[in-house]
Amino acid sequence: MEPQYTSLVQILKEKLDTCKTENELLKIKADFLGKNGLITKEFANIRDALDKKYTGQQLNLLKTQAETLIKDSLSKILNSQIYDNAIDVSLPGRNISNGTRHPISLTINNISNIFRGYGFRIEQGNEIETEFYNFEALNIPPNHPARDMHDTFYIDTKKLLRTHTSSVQIHSMMRTGAPIKIIAPGKVYRCDSDPTHSPMFHQLEGLYIDKEINFCHLKGILEKFIADYFQKRIETRFRPSYFPFTEPSAELDIKFRGEWLEVLGCGMVHDNVLKNVGINTKQYSGFAFGLGIERFAMLKFDIRDLRSFYENDMSFLKQFRGLS
Repeated sequence: MEPQYTSLVQILKEKLDTCKTENELLKIKADFLGKNGLITKEFANIRDALDKKYTGQQLNLLKTQAETLIKDSLSKILNSQIYDNAIDVSLPGRNISNGTRHPISLTINNISNIFRGYGFRIEQGNEIETEFYNFEALNIPPNHPARDMHDTFYIDTKKLLRTHTSSVQIHSMMRTGAPIKIIAPGKVYRCDSDPTHSPMFHQLEGLYIDKEINFCHLKGILEKFIADYFQKRIETRFRPSYFPFTEPSAELDIKFRGEWLEVLGCGMVHDNVLKNVGINTKQYSGFAFGLGIERFAMLKFDIRDLRSFYENDMSFLKQFRGLS
């Protein structure tokens, strides 16, 4: 290679030796091979050469060598960057932990699975309801004193946040008629807040309508549910009570740690409710029951303050890891 071309190669090598980044390399490439680069300008002098063929061969050799040097230098820079960004396997690992299901979700799933085993299917419904589905169809007409017990959140004069999931039962009966065997878990809303009450809480209500259903069927299913949920036989008792949508009505108590605790309400579905949804009361009868998810979770997990469920305290929620 001609001395002047060898000199250009040497200058290029020296510049590449001090090059540390890809941007610096691109600038050097432009200085030598760009539109106005040193090597590019040499090609413009071919027309003045005595032996144009020989000069062209020498310049092509120069260009090829320069391109090779630049390519090799780029590879070294990129490899260096990969090494700099590589994971240091000697560093201690980051504390990454899996989440866990919320105790409310655990309780809903547990109770739902138990009743599915009894042949109940799960139904869902709207959280915003009309007074008809939330009250009137359930034998709670306007000005009925039971409405005062619900402390309802009204959205406007026609719509409200449902105070119980019994409205789901009305929708289901009007849609499918009888026979019907469902449970309806979900959120409900009432104006109440203290260590045992929350403005938003969860209920699960059950409904079984068929021919020749009586209170003995209700008693048998609920006693079996209590035993299956707590995974042991627990003493129970049924006390007479009042609900507008059932007659007769009862509250179920359990003997828990030596004391009687009320855990759910139940009863035989009132004839007026069946008539409101178009079910023949001479052919069909049935029972309904409703329980508070939070109450059953508190009993199962020994939680004293209902508000703990909604404070997003990780130390509290981590206690339920591994449960299903």
